[in-house]
Amino acid sequence: MKVVIIEDEQHNCKMLIGMINNLRPDWVVQVCLESVKQSIEWFSNNEHPDLIFMDIQLTDGICFSIFDKVDLESMIIFTTAYDEYAIQAFKVNSIDYLLKPMSEEKLSGAIKKAEKVISYIENEDKEKPDYDSLLQALKTGTKNYRKRFLIAGVSSFFKIETENIAYFYTINRITFAVTFQAKEHIVDLTMEKLEEQVDPEIFFRANRSQIINIESIQKFESYFGGKLSVRLVHPFKENVIISRLKATEFKNWLNDNY
Repeated sequence: MKVVIIEDEQHNCKMLIGMINNLRPDWVVQVCLESVKQSIEWFSNNEHPDLIFMDIQLTDGICFSIFDKVDLESMIIFTTAYDEYAIQAFKVNSIDYLLKPMSEEKLSGAIKKAEKVISYIENEDKEKPDYDSLLQALKTGTKNYRKRFLIAGVSSFFKIETENIAYFYTINRITFAVTFQAKEHIVDLTMEKLEEQVDPEIFFRANRSQIINIESIQKFESYFGGKLSVRLVHPFKENVIISRLKATEFKNWLNDNY
């Protein structure tokens, strides 16, 4: 995890770095920024981190001025001595709002919350599948999609029908198919290969680690940052998160691809 701290008091910055190093020694604190101006300049010229710890009152103004100039892609944990900005804070990509002086216990809770959210928000691939071409190929009969999968059991093999799979997901480079009966099976294919082989009218590549069946979708709602949060009939461990870039594509696909 890459982290940036926005804090105008060096003592507080060093103390926060120390607690982060103690709680998550593998995390990388890239920089500690001291002002609105410095923050805008840094985020305008550098790749955004996974997480930002942001003080609200800085040397040259309120931190919310940063959002007027930069479209921050990172999750944010606010660290402040003032509680009157809480509502405004949660209008941006805020994970938590910690009041100073903060304890390591509260910081740990906020970090766990951030990890939980970030782990299901996947970066989008620049190359998107051409769903219109795939659909046209299906209609003209020039493209056949996978109808079943062969699964290796403990002592034998068996098959599962593709239409009975609620969603696919991958973790630690292992791909799983989860049926509508909530049974999980390992599938010996990458998500990229699966995306090519399943019917795009029925399955949607929600993000880098999940492909969902249209019949598995219970509902979806707006999520911060212009993203969508999708609840499945047989839920994943958390809601499926669809990025802002893919939100319109998802709605069009769900609306009978029109």
